[in-house]
Amino acid sequence: MSKTLIRGAKVLGGEASDVLIDGTVIERVGIGIEAGDATVVEAEGQILLPGLVDLHTHLREPGREDSETVLTGTRAAAVGGFTAVHAMANTFPVADTAGVVEQVWRLGRESGYCDVQPVGAVTVGLEGKQLAELGAMHDSAAGVRVFSDDGKCVDDAVIMRRALEYVKAFDGVIAQHAQEPRLTEGAQMNEGIVSAELGLGGWPAVAEESIIARDVLLAAHVGSRVHICHLSTAGSVEIIRWAKSKGWNVTAEVTPHHLLLTDELVRSYNPIYKVNPPLRTEADVLALREALADGTIDCVATDHAPHPHEDKDCEWAAAAMGMVGLETALSVVQQTMVDTGLIDWAGVADRMSVRPAQIGRLAGHGRPVSAGEPANLTLVDPAYRGVVDPAGFASRSRNTPYQGRELPGRVTHTFLRGRATVVDGNLA
Repeated sequence: MSKTLIRGAKVLGGEASDVLIDGTVIERVGIGIEAGDATVVEAEGQILLPGLVDLHTHLREPGREDSETVLTGTRAAAVGGFTAVHAMANTFPVADTAGVVEQVWRLGRESGYCDVQPVGAVTVGLEGKQLAELGAMHDSAAGVRVFSDDGKCVDDAVIMRRALEYVKAFDGVIAQHAQEPRLTEGAQMNEGIVSAELGLGGWPAVAEESIIARDVLLAAHVGSRVHICHLSTAGSVEIIRWAKSKGWNVTAEVTPHHLLLTDELVRSYNPIYKVNPPLRTEADVLALREALADGTIDCVATDHAPHPHEDKDCEWAAAAMGMVGLETALSVVQQTMVDTGLIDWAGVADRMSVRPAQIGRLAGHGRPVSAGEPANLTLVDPAYRGVVDPAGFASRSRNTPYQGRELPGRVTHTFLRGRATVVDGNLA
């Protein structure tokens, strides 16, 4: 097996160290390690993190390969520093059976750029009426532990309760897209001053907050695990904070775009800013950053949502909701959280690797950078500054809200079980 010596990297942003990879594991961490016959990566000034883990990725395959495939999506993930992603269930056909989740899992294994852990649907066809084959998906080769109807809310309280009860048997988790459908009919953007001035249908904060409040109460009643997808409002933060103060088994994620962008951007009527949940206010953005910093929000998840050009190059009302995010996530977190002093690089490792791996029960990911651990690693140059050009993306889609924007930081190397998937910022 090949050896790689990463020389002079700051492990989790601390003191510079050498890290020797032998085969699939980290052999040694220390100062002055001799290279021998190892391939040497000079990493002075760079940050070494455990490989990033995304709890919320749309890979679109099967069914929408015009937007993304497992291969192109995992390439984008590797470029972004990810060694594992959770593939959401809203494919065509829906990932609501053992057969479909196994198909996605096998495609991930074949791609080789990062581990792909399928997320199973909670209900058949994402229709919210009948529980999907949760047990069969868990017992399949894919070993599904996370279930979500993301894109749609499990709005029926009885169905949600039954799902929480069911997954409790194998320590699964229900990941909820919190959106009360009756309160968001015809919604086009955040309900507030900007929507009123633009005359666009509003998506009120309470549509998210009311579902979260219900579901944390249900999780407590059942004694099960609930995870809230893409938290977007200050009120939602307060509900999660309250639920955690009770000791309930509740976790939550925030997307990079909700940490940076606000509904003021919608004044451009550019559909690139159309997303679900919508971009919120500056006050919401600041509340989300504070909650991620203090641990109320457990992790960052990309909600990478690729769309073909024609689904975004149209009038606002007809445009699809969603943004790509895998290749820019770490840069946005550096800008909003690290460069602002809210968290350090160890905090980034915790929020983008350790905790998402724990929530998804992904063994081998989110592990310490120490001897004997799997060599799933990401090397970042924090001093880099570059303008986002989607023409160079590894993703099949280009619907990024950051085109032309300067962002800090760049992933220079990604290692999946010791094998370089990205070298000097390019796919290996």
